[in-house]
Amino acid sequence: MTEKKDIRALSDDEITAFFIDNGDKAFRAKQVREWLWKKGAQSFEEMTNLSKPTRDMLEEHFSINAVTVDEKQVSEDRTIKSSFKTVDGKFVEGVLIPTASRMTACISSQIGCSLSCKFCATGRLDRLRNLNADEIFDQVVHIARQSEEDYGIPLSNIVYMGMGEPLLNYKNVVDSIDRITDPNGLGMSPKRITVSTAGIAKMIHKLADDKVKFNLALSLHAANEKKRDYIMPINESNNLTVLAEEMRYFYDQTGTRPTLEYIIFKDFNDSLEDAKDLALFCRNFPTKINIIEYNPIDGGEFKKADIAKTDQFKLFLEERNLMSILDEAAERILMRLADNWPINFLSNTLFIYIRKRCQHSIK
Repeated sequence: MTEKKDIRALSDDEITAFFIDNGDKAFRAKQVREWLWKKGAQSFEEMTNLSKPTRDMLEEHFSINAVTVDEKQVSEDRTIKSSFKTVDGKFVEGVLIPTASRMTACISSQIGCSLSCKFCATGRLDRLRNLNADEIFDQVVHIARQSEEDYGIPLSNIVYMGMGEPLLNYKNVVDSIDRITDPNGLGMSPKRITVSTAGIAKMIHKLADDKVKFNLALSLHAANEKKRDYIMPINESNNLTVLAEEMRYFYDQTGTRPTLEYIIFKDFNDSLEDAKDLALFCRNFPTKINIIEYNPIDGGEFKKADIAKTDQFKLFLEERNLMSILDEAAERILMRLADNWPINFLSNTLFIYIRKRCQHSIK
């Protein structure tokens, strides 16, 4: 038996041609597209405005290779953490983060990661493959439904900060955002979407040339070449000088101010000298900084910075108007997540990065 093709891989014209070739009306294609992209249908049986014979015909010829929710955990803080299963049996992570002012979805772009950042649990995993645009889209659909069904509040923001490096899956990430922002899709504003990168310079340049409308965040974590080389091997081929040039180019081309994410580690990047290096790096382009308190991973070499040093570090930046501000609700959730979520459910990557997902800059 011939393997059925995923209908979401077909173009609009191909779906229309299928109906015409099978003696049906062309407008059926529009109905199907609405079910797939506006309503996020995961089966043909859900398409209730199509006749049973039409649904059976679609079932005979096509599949919908949708991502499903394999496991779901709801914390005391109302955060919902999900393990999503792909059609080929792989798993990725996603989180719904409720705060007083927004409902944010954190989604993954790859299964695993190839960048090997020393502080990140996902960095210890092999990159198995890129997620396709539909699989990324499905995560948003599931989390949006969780937001509505569990809390009665629409999803307001999306951050590409889960598993994987989004810019190493450029086309699928951009295609997924196109579906999410399309009026014939989920219809979300691109200004409510943020893509976070470890710093792939040539792809930041491409984002700028493509004049994307969504937000960009750079996971910096050190403004010293030697230190960043040590914790993020990607810096050896995408150094700070190059990244500064590309972030400036991104701002000049798009008019969107990028943000910098900085995890602060004990006795590694938490000194006033480190803060001065960071402030100096910020002179290259308009930006704000999110300081992230580290949640250590099992067997890792880094520890959470002392509170006094962290406060001193932040004060130095605040005095120079370089800090981005987290809302209090997000701060409480993030601190409690690290204490309450079992490590064996999903990787600590989300704990490490999750503070970045609820920024006032993402509005």
